Amino acid sequence: QRQQRRQFTTGRRLPRNTGIMFVPQQEAWIIERFGKFSRILNPGLNFCLPVVDRIAYIQSLKEIPINIPDQPAITVDNVTLQINGVLFLKVFDPYQASYGIEDAEFAMTQLAQTTMRSELGKISLDSVFRERDSLNRAIVETINQASEPWGINCLRYEIRDIILPPKIKDAMQTQVEADRRKRAAILESEGIRNSDINVAEGKKQAQILASEAFQREVLNKALGESEAIIRLAEARAQAIRSVADSLNQANGSSVVSMTIAEKYIEAFSKLAKSTNTVLLPAQSGDIASMVAQ
Repeated sequence: QRQQRRQFTTGRRLPRNTGIMFVPQQEAWIIERFGKFSRILNPGLNFCLPVVDRIAYIQSLKEIPINIPDQPAITVDNVTLQINGVLFLKVFDPYQASYGIEDAEFAMTQLAQTTMRSELGKISLDSVFRERDSLNRAIVETINQASEPWGINCLRYEIRDIILPPKIKDAMQTQVEADRRKRAAILESEGIRNSDINVAEGKKQAQILASEAFQREVLNKALGESEAIIRLAEARAQAIRSVADSLNQANGSSVVSMTIAEKYIEAFSKLAKSTNTVLLPAQSGDIASMVAQ
């Protein structure tokens, strides 16, 4: 039993002292002489005295995983869990790992379990899932404080399984499904709202564009009419100026009278085309008198 307990880190039987010893890489062999610690053999070629020297312990300097079995734990909100994990440790002092603790594997397993129960008792059930990494770090810090005199360093701890009671598991599943349906309804309503907003925005933009187009059309029409009126006024002004100039010239009055007579006759001819209208001008036989009038 003593031999099995000493070699838990290597998993093989202790070799016999043949005088010439070859120590594998990443191992440390503890030598006792006459039952007392003598020295530590490092990797490579070593010489020992047969019969007098004895290989008492073999410590592996590699990273060693240890399974932490299922154990019950109670959270701060009185929920009982079954939890297990994996502990990763490494020997940094082969002497202390050999003589500082009787059964290092058993001690580290018990320490990990008690530390896990203690840390879980400080948080709620929801925090166990949300703060898994911080919980692992807290367990590692607590284990290292206790395992330092043993020459063993805890590198990390990983929670593997968290087993909930069936009733708690069903309640959490129901809550998750309700939250999922709620989020789906919210997303659907937001999609409908965004669609309505996009349609309204499109109609608004269409109305704005139509209004701007109508405004430009009215403005262009007004500008065209204004320009036509200005042109017509300018033409009439030019005509009036031409008439005025003609009156000032020799025989200008005769030319103007002739023009007026032509216009008069043209107007009469248009009126005469109407079958319902009869015009009897005074002195119709004297065109000159009509022009003079």
